[in-house]
Amino acid sequence: MSGPVASLVVRTLLGEPRLLVRLVAWSAVEAAPAFAVAVAIARAIEDGFAAGRPGTGAAWLALLGAVWLAAAVGARQVILTVAELVEPFRDLLLTRVVTGALHRSTGGGRPPDAAAVARAGLQVELARDALAAVVTVVRSFVFTVVSVVLGLLALAPPTLLAVAPPFLAGLALFLLSLPALARRQRAYLLADERTAAATGELAAGLRDIVACGAEDRVGAAVARRVAAQAGEGRALARVTALRTAALSLGGWLPVVLLLAAAPWLLRNGAGPGVVVGALACVTQSLIPAFRGFVEGLGVSAVRLAVALDRVLETAPPPGPTPPRLPAPSDTTVRLRGVTAAYGPHAAPVIDRLDLTIPAGDHLAVVGPSGIGKSTLAALVTGMLTPRSGEVTVGGVPADRLPRAARVLIPQEAYVFEGTVRENLCYLADAPPDRVREAVAAVGADALVERLGGPHARLDPRTLSAGERQQIALARAWLAPAGLTVLDEATCHLDPAAEARAEAAFARRGGTLVVVAHRISSALRARRVLLMDGDRVWLGTHEELVRTAPPYAELVGRWRPPDRDPRPEAVP
Repeated sequence: MSGPVASLVVRTLLGEPRLLVRLVAWSAVEAAPAFAVAVAIARAIEDGFAAGRPGTGAAWLALLGAVWLAAAVGARQVILTVAELVEPFRDLLLTRVVTGALHRSTGGGRPPDAAAVARAGLQVELARDALAAVVTVVRSFVFTVVSVVLGLLALAPPTLLAVAPPFLAGLALFLLSLPALARRQRAYLLADERTAAATGELAAGLRDIVACGAEDRVGAAVARRVAAQAGEGRALARVTALRTAALSLGGWLPVVLLLAAAPWLLRNGAGPGVVVGALACVTQSLIPAFRGFVEGLGVSAVRLAVALDRVLETAPPPGPTPPRLPAPSDTTVRLRGVTAAYGPHAAPVIDRLDLTIPAGDHLAVVGPSGIGKSTLAALVTGMLTPRSGEVTVGGVPADRLPRAARVLIPQEAYVFEGTVRENLCYLADAPPDRVREAVAAVGADALVERLGGPHARLDPRTLSAGERQQIALARAWLAPAGLTVLDEATCHLDPAAEARAEAAFARRGGTLVVVAHRISSALRARRVLLMDGDRVWLGTHEELVRTAPPYAELVGRWRPPDRDPRPEAVP
Protein backbone atom coordinates (compact mmCIF):
# COMPACT_ATOMS: atom_id res chain seq x y z
CA MET A 1 0.00 0.00 0.00
CA SER A 2 1.53 3.30 -1.10
CA GLY A 3 2.37 6.08 1.36
CA PRO A 4 -0.56 8.39 0.50
CA VAL A 5 -3.00 5.47 0.57
CA ALA A 6 -1.74 4.21 3.95
CA SER A 7 -1.78 7.74 5.36
CA LEU A 8 -5.39 8.25 4.27
CA VAL A 9 -6.49 4.96 5.85
CA VAL A 10 -4.64 5.58 9.12
CA ARG A 11 -6.01 9.13 9.37
CA THR A 12 -9.54 7.79 8.92
CA LEU A 13 -9.18 5.04 11.54
CA LEU A 14 -7.59 7.33 14.12
CA GLY A 15 -10.02 10.16 13.49
CA GLU A 16 -12.61 8.82 15.97
CA PRO A 17 -10.87 7.50 19.13
CA ARG A 18 -14.24 6.91 20.76
CA LEU A 19 -15.24 4.48 18.04
CA LEU A 20 -11.89 2.69 18.25
CA VAL A 21 -12.35 2.09 21.98
CA ARG A 22 -15.84 0.76 21.38
CA LEU A 23 -14.55 -1.48 18.57
CA VAL A 24 -11.82 -2.94 20.81
CA ALA A 25 -14.27 -3.63 23.64
CA TRP A 26 -16.85 -5.41 21.50
CA SER A 27 -14.13 -7.29 19.59
CA ALA A 28 -12.92 -8.75 22.88
CA VAL A 29 -16.46 -9.93 23.60
CA GLU A 30 -16.81 -11.40 20.10
CA ALA A 31 -13.49 -13.28 20.39
CA ALA A 32 -14.20 -14.69 23.87
CA PRO A 33 -15.31 -18.14 22.54
CA ALA A 34 -11.81 -18.67 21.08
CA PHE A 35 -10.49 -18.62 24.64
CA ALA A 36 -13.42 -20.41 26.26
CA VAL A 37 -13.78 -23.31 23.82
CA ALA A 38 -10.50 -24.98 24.76
CA VAL A 39 -10.96 -24.71 28.53
CA ALA A 40 -14.72 -25.46 28.55
CA ILE A 41 -14.47 -28.59 26.41
CA ALA A 42 -11.45 -29.91 28.32
CA ARG A 43 -13.12 -29.35 31.68
CA ALA A 44 -16.44 -30.77 30.44
CA ILE A 45 -14.63 -33.99 29.51
CA GLU A 46 -12.08 -34.22 32.32
CA ASP A 47 -14.18 -32.97 35.25
CA GLY A 48 -17.58 -33.91 33.93
CA PHE A 49 -18.39 -36.71 31.55
CA ALA A 50 -15.16 -38.75 31.96
CA ALA A 51 -15.42 -38.43 35.76
CA GLY A 52 -19.01 -39.64 35.80
CA ARG A 53 -20.44 -36.19 36.55
CA PRO A 54 -22.60 -35.36 33.50
CA GLY A 55 -24.13 -32.38 35.29
CA THR A 56 -20.71 -30.75 35.61
CA GLY A 57 -19.96 -31.48 31.97
CA ALA A 58 -23.28 -29.99 30.88
CA ALA A 59 -22.63 -26.91 33.03
CA TRP A 60 -19.30 -26.28 31.29
CA LEU A 61 -20.96 -26.65 27.89
CA ALA A 62 -23.78 -24.32 28.99
CA LEU A 63 -21.18 -21.78 30.03
CA LEU A 64 -19.60 -22.09 26.58
CA GLY A 65 -23.05 -21.56 25.01
CA ALA A 66 -23.53 -18.38 27.07
CA VAL A 67 -20.18 -17.12 25.87
CA TRP A 68 -21.25 -17.77 22.28
CA LEU A 69 -24.49 -15.81 22.85
CA ALA A 70 -22.51 -12.87 24.21
CA ALA A 71 -20.20 -13.15 21.20
CA ALA A 72 -23.21 -12.91 18.87
CA VAL A 73 -24.22 -9.63 20.52
CA GLY A 74 -20.62 -8.44 20.24
CA ALA A 75 -20.52 -9.34 16.53
CA ARG A 76 -23.59 -7.21 15.89
CA GLN A 77 -22.10 -4.24 17.72
CA VAL A 78 -18.83 -4.69 15.84
CA ILE A 79 -20.62 -4.44 12.49
CA LEU A 80 -22.42 -1.26 13.56
CA THR A 81 -19.21 0.29 14.89
CA VAL A 82 -17.22 -0.54 11.75
CA ALA A 83 -19.95 1.08 9.65
CA GLU A 84 -19.69 4.28 11.71
CA LEU A 85 -15.92 4.17 11.46
CA VAL A 86 -15.64 3.87 7.69
CA GLU A 87 -18.54 6.13 6.64
CA PRO A 88 -16.46 9.33 7.06
CA PHE A 89 -13.84 7.66 4.84
CA ARG A 90 -16.31 7.57 1.95
CA ASP A 91 -17.34 11.17 2.60
CA LEU A 92 -13.68 12.22 2.61
CA LEU A 93 -12.99 10.49 -0.72
CA LEU A 94 -16.16 11.78 -2.38
CA THR A 95 -15.37 15.29 -1.22
CA ARG A 96 -11.91 14.92 -2.72
CA VAL A 97 -13.27 13.62 -6.03
CA VAL A 98 -15.89 16.36 -6.41
CA THR A 99 -13.65 19.15 -5.11
CA GLY A 100 -10.85 18.10 -7.43
CA ALA A 101 -13.19 18.03 -10.42
CA LEU A 102 -14.67 21.45 -9.61
CA HIS A 103 -11.23 22.91 -8.92
CA ARG A 104 -9.91 21.72 -12.27
CA SER A 105 -13.00 22.99 -14.10
CA THR A 106 -12.87 26.47 -12.58
CA GLY A 107 -9.10 26.77 -12.52
CA GLY A 108 -8.51 25.36 -15.97
CA GLY A 109 -11.63 26.65 -17.63
CA ARG A 110 -12.89 23.18 -18.51
CA PRO A 111 -16.16 21.61 -17.43
CA PRO A 112 -15.89 18.58 -15.12
CA ASP A 113 -15.51 15.20 -16.84
CA ALA A 114 -18.76 13.59 -15.70
CA ALA A 115 -17.66 10.11 -16.81
CA ALA A 116 -14.37 10.38 -14.90
CA VAL A 117 -16.18 11.59 -11.80
CA ALA A 118 -18.64 8.68 -12.07
CA ARG A 119 -15.79 6.17 -12.42
CA ALA A 120 -13.99 7.70 -9.44
CA GLY A 121 -17.25 7.57 -7.48
CA LEU A 122 -17.52 3.84 -8.17
CA GLN A 123 -13.94 3.36 -6.96
CA VAL A 124 -14.85 5.30 -3.81
CA GLU A 125 -17.69 2.89 -3.05
CA LEU A 126 -15.37 -0.08 -3.66
CA ALA A 127 -12.76 1.48 -1.37
CA ARG A 128 -15.30 2.09 1.40
CA ASP A 129 -16.55 -1.52 1.26
CA ALA A 130 -13.00 -2.85 1.08
CA LEU A 131 -11.89 -0.80 4.09
CA ALA A 132 -14.84 -2.11 6.12
CA ALA A 133 -13.89 -5.68 5.15
CA VAL A 134 -10.21 -5.11 6.01
CA VAL A 135 -11.03 -3.63 9.41
CA THR A 136 -13.43 -6.49 10.13
CA VAL A 137 -11.11 -9.37 9.17
CA VAL A 138 -7.92 -7.90 10.66
CA ARG A 139 -9.64 -7.09 13.94
CA SER A 140 -11.25 -10.54 14.12
CA PHE A 141 -7.96 -12.27 13.31
CA VAL A 142 -5.92 -10.37 15.90
CA PHE A 143 -8.38 -10.85 18.74
CA THR A 144 -8.99 -14.50 17.87
CA VAL A 145 -5.25 -15.30 17.78
CA VAL A 146 -4.74 -13.63 21.17
CA SER A 147 -7.71 -15.56 22.61
CA VAL A 148 -6.42 -18.86 21.18
CA VAL A 149 -2.95 -18.28 22.63
CA LEU A 150 -4.43 -17.46 26.06
CA GLY A 151 -6.76 -20.46 25.84
CA LEU A 152 -3.94 -22.91 24.99
CA LEU A 153 -1.75 -21.45 27.73
CA ALA A 154 -4.55 -21.91 30.25
CA LEU A 155 -5.19 -25.43 28.97
CA ALA A 156 -1.64 -26.81 28.46
CA PRO A 157 1.29 -24.60 27.40
CA PRO A 158 3.08 -27.44 25.52
CA THR A 159 0.28 -27.41 22.92
CA LEU A 160 1.64 -24.11 21.67
CA LEU A 161 4.83 -25.90 20.55
CA ALA A 162 2.79 -27.79 17.98
CA VAL A 163 0.59 -24.89 16.91
CA ALA A 164 2.75 -21.74 16.88
CA PRO A 165 5.65 -22.60 14.46
CA PRO A 166 3.58 -23.74 11.44
CA PHE A 167 1.02 -21.02 12.05
CA LEU A 168 3.67 -18.29 12.08
CA ALA A 169 5.30 -19.76 8.96
CA GLY A 170 1.99 -19.74 7.06
CA LEU A 171 1.25 -16.19 8.20
CA ALA A 172 4.70 -15.00 7.06
CA LEU A 173 4.29 -16.66 3.65
CA PHE A 174 0.95 -14.95 3.13
CA LEU A 175 2.15 -11.49 4.21
CA LEU A 176 5.20 -11.76 1.93
CA SER A 177 2.92 -12.55 -1.03
CA LEU A 178 0.67 -9.51 -0.52
CA PRO A 179 2.79 -6.91 -2.41
CA ALA A 180 3.02 -9.17 -5.47
CA LEU A 181 -0.71 -9.87 -5.21
CA ALA A 182 -1.45 -6.12 -5.14
CA ARG A 183 0.73 -5.50 -8.20
CA ARG A 184 -0.92 -8.28 -10.17
CA GLN A 185 -4.40 -7.19 -9.11
CA ARG A 186 -3.67 -3.63 -10.24
CA ALA A 187 -2.22 -4.80 -13.55
CA TYR A 188 -5.30 -6.95 -14.16
CA LEU A 189 -7.64 -4.06 -13.34
CA LEU A 190 -5.84 -1.73 -15.75
CA ALA A 191 -5.88 -4.41 -18.47
CA ASP A 192 -9.61 -4.86 -17.89
CA GLU A 193 -10.18 -1.10 -18.25
CA ARG A 194 -8.18 -1.01 -21.50
CA THR A 195 -10.15 -3.96 -22.87
CA ALA A 196 -13.46 -2.33 -21.94
CA ALA A 197 -12.40 0.93 -23.59
CA ALA A 198 -11.27 -0.86 -26.78
CA THR A 199 -14.46 -2.89 -27.10
CA GLY A 200 -16.58 0.21 -26.39
CA GLU A 201 -14.83 2.13 -29.17
CA LEU A 202 -15.28 -0.87 -31.46
CA ALA A 203 -19.02 -1.04 -30.82
CA ALA A 204 -19.49 2.71 -31.22
CA GLY A 205 -17.57 2.89 -34.50
CA LEU A 206 -18.64 -0.41 -36.05
CA ARG A 207 -20.32 1.17 -39.08
CA ASP A 208 -17.29 3.34 -39.87
CA ILE A 209 -14.93 0.40 -39.36
CA VAL A 210 -16.85 -1.70 -41.88
CA ALA A 211 -17.14 1.24 -44.29
CA CYS A 212 -13.37 1.72 -44.21
CA GLY A 213 -12.60 -1.99 -44.49
CA ALA A 214 -10.66 -1.92 -41.22
CA GLU A 215 -12.28 -4.97 -39.63
CA ASP A 216 -9.09 -7.07 -39.52
CA ARG A 217 -6.88 -4.31 -38.16
CA VAL A 218 -9.33 -3.16 -35.49
CA GLY A 219 -10.20 -6.75 -34.58
CA ALA A 220 -6.53 -7.59 -34.13
CA ALA A 221 -6.04 -4.57 -31.87
CA VAL A 222 -8.97 -5.61 -29.67
CA ALA A 223 -7.71 -9.20 -29.65
CA ARG A 224 -4.36 -7.98 -28.36
CA ARG A 225 -6.14 -6.20 -25.51
CA VAL A 226 -8.08 -9.35 -24.65
CA ALA A 227 -4.93 -11.48 -24.80
CA ALA A 228 -3.10 -9.02 -22.55
CA GLN A 229 -5.92 -9.16 -20.02
CA ALA A 230 -5.90 -12.97 -20.15
CA GLY A 231 -2.16 -12.97 -19.49
CA GLU A 232 -2.59 -10.69 -16.51
CA GLY A 233 -5.36 -12.96 -15.25
CA ARG A 234 -3.07 -16.01 -15.41
CA ALA A 235 -0.31 -14.13 -13.58
CA LEU A 236 -2.80 -13.09 -10.91
CA ALA A 237 -3.95 -16.70 -10.53
CA ARG A 238 -0.36 -17.89 -10.00
CA VAL A 239 0.22 -15.39 -7.21
CA THR A 240 -3.20 -16.16 -5.71
CA ALA A 241 -2.18 -19.82 -5.42
CA LEU A 242 0.24 -18.79 -2.67
CA ARG A 243 -2.76 -18.07 -0.47
CA THR A 244 -3.77 -21.72 -0.57
CA ALA A 245 -0.24 -22.80 0.35
CA ALA A 246 -0.14 -20.31 3.23
CA LEU A 247 -3.53 -21.50 4.51
CA SER A 248 -2.45 -25.15 4.40
CA LEU A 249 0.80 -24.40 6.18
CA GLY A 250 -0.59 -22.10 8.88
CA GLY A 251 -4.04 -23.61 9.29
CA TRP A 252 -4.01 -27.36 8.81
CA LEU A 253 -0.42 -28.32 9.66
CA PRO A 254 -1.00 -27.35 13.34
CA VAL A 255 -3.83 -29.92 13.44
CA VAL A 256 -1.55 -32.64 12.08
CA LEU A 257 1.17 -31.73 14.56
CA LEU A 258 -1.27 -31.72 17.48
CA LEU A 259 -2.48 -35.20 16.56
CA ALA A 260 1.10 -36.36 16.20
CA ALA A 261 1.99 -34.87 19.59
CA ALA A 262 -1.03 -36.39 21.35
CA PRO A 263 0.81 -39.48 22.67
CA TRP A 264 3.58 -37.30 24.06
CA LEU A 265 1.04 -34.99 25.71
CA LEU A 266 -0.78 -37.94 27.28
CA ARG A 267 2.47 -39.41 28.61
CA ASN A 268 3.29 -36.06 30.24
CA GLY A 269 0.11 -35.78 32.24
CA ALA A 270 -2.36 -34.24 29.80
CA GLY A 271 -5.72 -35.96 29.68
CA PRO A 272 -7.80 -36.75 26.58
CA GLY A 273 -9.88 -33.67 27.30
CA VAL A 274 -6.83 -31.46 26.87
CA VAL A 275 -6.11 -32.94 23.43
CA VAL A 276 -9.76 -32.61 22.34
CA GLY A 277 -9.97 -29.06 23.72
CA ALA A 278 -6.80 -27.99 21.93
CA LEU A 279 -8.03 -29.52 18.66
CA ALA A 280 -11.39 -27.76 19.08
CA CYS A 281 -9.63 -24.46 19.75
CA VAL A 282 -7.52 -24.78 16.60
CA THR A 283 -10.22 -26.13 14.26
CA GLN A 284 -13.14 -24.02 15.52
CA SER A 285 -11.35 -20.72 16.15
CA LEU A 286 -7.81 -20.45 14.76
CA ILE A 287 -8.37 -22.03 11.33
CA PRO A 288 -11.58 -20.07 10.54
CA ALA A 289 -9.92 -16.83 11.69
CA PHE A 290 -6.81 -17.51 9.60
CA ARG A 291 -8.87 -18.50 6.57
CA GLY A 292 -10.93 -15.32 6.90
CA PHE A 293 -7.76 -13.28 7.30
CA VAL A 294 -6.07 -14.82 4.25
CA GLU A 295 -9.11 -14.67 1.99
CA GLY A 296 -10.39 -11.34 3.29
CA LEU A 297 -7.09 -9.51 3.36
CA GLY A 298 -5.93 -11.12 0.14
CA VAL A 299 -9.00 -9.77 -1.64
CA SER A 300 -10.16 -6.74 0.34
CA ALA A 301 -6.77 -5.18 1.18
CA VAL A 302 -5.62 -5.53 -2.41
CA ARG A 303 -8.92 -4.14 -3.66
CA LEU A 304 -8.62 -1.24 -1.18
CA ALA A 305 -5.08 -0.41 -2.30
CA VAL A 306 -5.96 -0.58 -6.00
CA ALA A 307 -9.22 1.37 -5.64
CA LEU A 308 -7.56 4.11 -3.58
CA ASP A 309 -4.68 4.35 -6.02
CA ARG A 310 -7.18 4.83 -8.84
CA VAL A 311 -9.10 7.48 -6.87
CA LEU A 312 -5.92 9.39 -6.02
CA GLU A 313 -4.74 9.20 -9.63
CA THR A 314 -7.99 10.33 -11.23
CA ALA A 315 -8.88 12.84 -8.50
CA PRO A 316 -5.65 14.34 -7.17
CA PRO A 317 -6.10 16.89 -4.41
CA PRO A 318 -6.67 20.40 -5.66
CA GLY A 319 -3.85 22.82 -5.30
CA PRO A 320 -3.76 25.17 -2.34
CA THR A 321 -6.74 27.48 -2.31
CA PRO A 322 -5.82 31.10 -1.66
CA PRO A 323 -7.42 32.41 1.53
CA ARG A 324 -10.55 34.53 1.26
CA LEU A 325 -10.00 38.21 1.92
CA PRO A 326 -12.31 40.53 3.88
CA ALA A 327 -15.27 41.91 1.98
CA PRO A 328 -14.37 45.23 0.34
CA SER A 329 -16.41 48.31 1.13
CA ASP A 330 -16.26 49.26 -2.55
CA THR A 331 -17.92 47.04 -5.17
CA THR A 332 -16.31 48.54 -8.25
CA VAL A 333 -15.56 45.73 -10.72
CA ARG A 334 -12.44 46.04 -12.89
CA LEU A 335 -11.23 43.73 -15.63
CA ARG A 336 -7.74 44.43 -16.99
CA GLY A 337 -6.53 42.57 -20.08
CA VAL A 338 -8.73 39.58 -19.27
CA THR A 339 -8.55 36.55 -21.56
CA ALA A 340 -10.61 33.45 -20.81
CA ALA A 341 -10.91 30.15 -22.67
CA TYR A 342 -12.29 26.68 -21.99
CA GLY A 343 -9.17 24.56 -22.31
CA PRO A 344 -5.46 25.35 -22.60
CA HIS A 345 -5.48 25.20 -26.39
CA ALA A 346 -8.98 26.50 -27.07
CA ALA A 347 -9.68 29.81 -28.77
CA PRO A 348 -10.43 32.58 -26.25
CA VAL A 349 -14.07 33.26 -25.49
CA ILE A 350 -13.06 36.63 -24.05
CA ASP A 351 -9.86 38.19 -25.38
CA ARG A 352 -7.94 41.03 -23.66
CA LEU A 353 -11.07 42.68 -22.23
CA ASP A 354 -10.79 45.92 -20.26
CA LEU A 355 -13.93 46.90 -18.38
CA THR A 356 -14.85 48.97 -15.32
CA ILE A 357 -18.23 48.67 -13.61
CA PRO A 358 -18.50 51.45 -10.99
CA ALA A 359 -19.93 50.70 -7.58
CA GLY A 360 -23.72 50.97 -7.65
CA ASP A 361 -23.88 50.63 -11.44
CA HIS A 362 -26.64 48.75 -13.23
CA LEU A 363 -25.11 47.09 -16.29
CA ALA A 364 -26.91 44.94 -18.85
CA VAL A 365 -24.81 42.54 -20.95
CA VAL A 366 -26.24 41.66 -24.36
CA GLY A 367 -25.03 39.82 -27.42
CA PRO A 368 -25.53 36.66 -29.48
CA SER A 369 -25.70 33.26 -27.79
CA GLY A 370 -22.32 31.71 -27.11
CA ILE A 371 -20.46 35.01 -27.34
CA GLY A 372 -19.16 34.87 -23.75
CA LYS A 373 -21.80 36.59 -21.59
CA SER A 374 -22.00 33.76 -19.05
CA THR A 375 -18.22 33.51 -19.09
CA LEU A 376 -18.05 37.19 -18.14
CA ALA A 377 -20.53 36.57 -15.29
CA ALA A 378 -18.37 33.70 -14.00
CA LEU A 379 -15.23 35.86 -14.18
CA VAL A 380 -16.81 38.78 -12.34
CA THR A 381 -18.00 36.52 -9.48
CA GLY A 382 -14.71 34.61 -9.22
CA MET A 383 -16.22 31.30 -10.34
CA LEU A 384 -13.77 31.20 -13.26
CA THR A 385 -10.16 32.37 -13.26
CA PRO A 386 -8.91 34.03 -16.45
CA ARG A 387 -6.11 32.63 -18.56
CA SER A 388 -4.46 36.02 -18.31
CA GLY A 389 -5.25 39.44 -16.87
CA GLU A 390 -6.98 40.21 -13.59
CA VAL A 391 -10.50 40.66 -12.29
CA THR A 392 -11.00 42.62 -9.07
CA VAL A 393 -13.96 43.74 -6.99
CA GLY A 394 -13.15 46.68 -4.78
CA GLY A 395 -9.48 45.94 -5.36
CA VAL A 396 -9.81 42.33 -4.18
CA PRO A 397 -9.19 39.52 -6.71
CA ALA A 398 -12.59 38.14 -7.65
CA ASP A 399 -11.64 34.54 -6.79
CA ARG A 400 -10.62 35.62 -3.26
CA LEU A 401 -13.82 37.47 -2.41
CA PRO A 402 -15.71 36.12 0.59
CA ARG A 403 -18.74 34.21 -0.60
CA ALA A 404 -21.10 36.65 1.11
CA ALA A 405 -19.73 39.56 -0.95
CA ARG A 406 -21.24 38.45 -4.25
CA VAL A 407 -24.14 36.38 -5.48
CA LEU A 408 -24.62 34.79 -8.90
CA ILE A 409 -27.95 33.41 -10.09
CA PRO A 410 -27.55 31.19 -13.16
CA GLN A 411 -30.19 30.41 -15.74
CA GLU A 412 -31.19 27.16 -14.04
CA ALA A 413 -32.06 28.16 -10.48
CA TYR A 414 -31.26 25.81 -7.60
CA VAL A 415 -34.01 24.89 -5.17
CA PHE A 416 -33.62 22.11 -2.61
CA GLU A 417 -35.97 20.01 -0.51
CA GLY A 418 -36.85 21.69 2.76
CA THR A 419 -39.12 24.49 3.84
CA VAL A 420 -39.76 27.59 1.78
CA ARG A 421 -38.00 29.67 4.43
CA GLU A 422 -34.93 27.42 4.39
CA ASN A 423 -34.66 27.98 0.66
CA LEU A 424 -35.16 31.72 0.96
CA CYS A 425 -32.75 32.19 3.89
CA TYR A 426 -30.01 29.91 2.58
CA LEU A 427 -27.64 32.89 2.11
CA ALA A 428 -28.84 35.01 5.04
CA ASP A 429 -30.72 34.31 8.27
CA ALA A 430 -33.32 37.04 7.81
CA PRO A 431 -36.20 37.87 10.18
CA PRO A 432 -39.78 37.11 9.01
CA ASP A 433 -40.59 40.71 8.02
CA ARG A 434 -37.45 40.89 5.88
CA VAL A 435 -38.39 37.60 4.20
CA ARG A 436 -41.86 38.94 3.40
CA GLU A 437 -40.28 42.11 1.98
CA ALA A 438 -37.98 40.08 -0.30
CA VAL A 439 -40.79 37.84 -1.51
CA ALA A 440 -42.99 40.84 -2.33
CA ALA A 441 -40.13 42.75 -3.97
CA VAL A 442 -39.43 40.09 -6.61
CA GLY A 443 -43.11 39.22 -7.09
CA ALA A 444 -43.00 35.77 -5.46
CA ASP A 445 -45.69 36.47 -2.82
CA ALA A 446 -48.42 34.65 -4.74
CA LEU A 447 -46.14 31.65 -5.20
CA VAL A 448 -45.20 31.47 -1.51
CA GLU A 449 -48.86 31.76 -0.53
CA ARG A 450 -49.81 28.94 -2.92
CA LEU A 451 -47.05 26.74 -1.48
CA GLY A 452 -48.47 27.20 2.02
CA GLY A 453 -46.32 29.96 3.47
CA PRO A 454 -42.68 30.21 4.55
CA HIS A 455 -42.82 27.12 6.78
CA ALA A 456 -44.38 24.81 4.19
CA ARG A 457 -42.34 21.91 2.84
CA LEU A 458 -41.00 22.46 -0.66
CA ASP A 459 -40.55 19.74 -3.28
CA PRO A 460 -38.45 21.13 -6.17
CA ARG A 461 -40.01 18.61 -8.55
CA THR A 462 -43.39 20.31 -8.23
CA LEU A 463 -42.07 23.73 -9.28
CA SER A 464 -41.80 25.06 -12.78
CA ALA A 465 -38.55 26.60 -14.01
CA GLY A 466 -40.03 30.09 -13.55
CA GLU A 467 -41.13 29.34 -9.99
CA ARG A 468 -37.67 28.07 -9.12
CA GLN A 469 -36.27 31.33 -10.50
CA GLN A 470 -38.60 33.36 -8.29
CA ILE A 471 -37.41 31.47 -5.19
CA ALA A 472 -33.77 32.01 -6.20
CA LEU A 473 -34.35 35.72 -6.87
CA ALA A 474 -35.89 36.25 -3.43
CA ARG A 475 -32.97 34.34 -1.88
CA ALA A 476 -30.45 36.57 -3.68
CA TRP A 477 -32.35 39.73 -2.72
CA LEU A 478 -32.02 38.71 0.95
CA ALA A 479 -28.29 38.02 0.63
CA PRO A 480 -25.91 40.67 2.04
CA ALA A 481 -23.90 40.69 -1.20
CA GLY A 482 -22.88 44.07 -2.57
CA LEU A 483 -22.43 42.58 -6.07
CA THR A 484 -25.33 40.76 -7.73
CA VAL A 485 -25.03 39.04 -11.11
CA LEU A 486 -28.18 37.75 -12.83
CA ASP A 487 -27.10 35.39 -15.63
CA GLU A 488 -30.37 35.11 -17.57
CA ALA A 489 -31.87 34.48 -14.13
CA THR A 490 -35.33 35.65 -15.30
CA CYS A 491 -35.49 33.89 -18.66
CA HIS A 492 -38.40 31.65 -17.56
CA LEU A 493 -40.46 34.58 -16.27
CA ASP A 494 -42.90 36.63 -18.31
CA PRO A 495 -41.78 40.17 -19.24
CA ALA A 496 -43.80 41.82 -16.45
CA ALA A 497 -42.35 39.53 -13.77
CA GLU A 498 -38.85 40.02 -15.17
CA ALA A 499 -39.23 43.81 -15.07
CA ARG A 500 -40.46 43.69 -11.47
CA ALA A 501 -37.55 41.50 -10.33
CA GLU A 502 -34.88 43.64 -12.02
CA ALA A 503 -36.39 46.82 -10.63
CA ALA A 504 -36.34 45.27 -7.15
CA PHE A 505 -32.61 44.58 -7.38
CA ALA A 506 -31.96 48.06 -8.76
CA ARG A 507 -33.80 49.65 -5.79
CA ARG A 508 -32.04 47.33 -3.35
CA GLY A 509 -28.68 48.98 -4.02
CA GLY A 510 -25.24 47.60 -4.74
CA THR A 511 -23.72 46.79 -8.11
CA LEU A 512 -26.03 44.90 -10.47
CA VAL A 513 -24.97 43.06 -13.61
CA VAL A 514 -27.73 41.52 -15.73
CA VAL A 515 -26.93 39.12 -18.54
CA ALA A 516 -29.97 40.04 -20.59
CA HIS A 517 -32.45 37.54 -21.96
CA ARG A 518 -34.62 40.27 -23.49
CA ILE A 519 -33.58 43.63 -24.90
CA SER A 520 -35.99 45.23 -22.41
CA SER A 521 -33.39 44.50 -19.72
CA ALA A 522 -31.03 46.83 -21.59
CA LEU A 523 -33.66 49.56 -21.62
CA ARG A 524 -33.90 49.39 -17.82
CA ALA A 525 -30.13 49.45 -17.22
CA ARG A 526 -27.99 52.55 -16.73
CA ARG A 527 -25.42 51.20 -19.16
CA VAL A 528 -25.26 48.41 -21.71
CA LEU A 529 -22.30 46.20 -22.69
CA LEU A 530 -22.65 44.67 -26.15
CA MET A 531 -20.43 41.65 -26.81
CA ASP A 532 -20.12 40.81 -30.49
CA GLY A 533 -17.17 38.66 -31.47
CA ASP A 534 -13.86 40.50 -31.23
CA ARG A 535 -15.49 43.84 -30.39
CA VAL A 536 -17.38 45.19 -27.40
CA TRP A 537 -19.36 48.40 -27.07
CA LEU A 538 -20.19 50.11 -23.78
CA GLY A 539 -22.65 52.98 -23.26
CA THR A 540 -26.25 53.87 -22.62
CA HIS A 541 -29.01 52.40 -24.74
CA GLU A 542 -29.37 55.62 -26.71
CA GLU A 543 -25.62 55.88 -27.30
CA LEU A 544 -25.32 52.34 -28.58
CA VAL A 545 -28.30 52.72 -30.91
CA ARG A 546 -26.41 55.60 -32.55
CA THR A 547 -22.84 54.25 -32.46
CA ALA A 548 -23.01 50.44 -32.52
CA PRO A 549 -24.60 49.02 -35.68
CA PRO A 550 -24.90 45.47 -34.24
CA TYR A 551 -26.83 46.87 -31.29
CA ALA A 552 -29.14 48.90 -33.52
CA GLU A 553 -29.76 45.76 -35.55
CA LEU A 554 -30.44 43.76 -32.40
CA VAL A 555 -32.92 46.37 -31.16
CA GLY A 556 -34.58 46.52 -34.56
CA ARG A 557 -35.21 42.78 -34.57
CA TRP A 558 -36.86 42.89 -31.15
CA ARG A 559 -40.56 43.45 -30.97
CA PRO A 560 -41.97 43.92 -27.46
CA PRO A 561 -45.09 41.91 -26.63
CA ASP A 562 -48.29 43.81 -26.18
CA ARG A 563 -48.20 43.39 -22.42
CA ASP A 564 -44.59 44.29 -21.64
CA PRO A 565 -44.78 47.30 -19.33
CA ARG A 566 -41.92 49.74 -19.26
CA PRO A 567 -41.09 50.44 -15.60
CA GLU A 568 -39.96 53.86 -14.73
CA ALA A 569 -36.25 54.46 -15.17
CA VAL A 570 -34.05 53.51 -12.26
CA PRO A 571 -32.37 56.63 -10.87
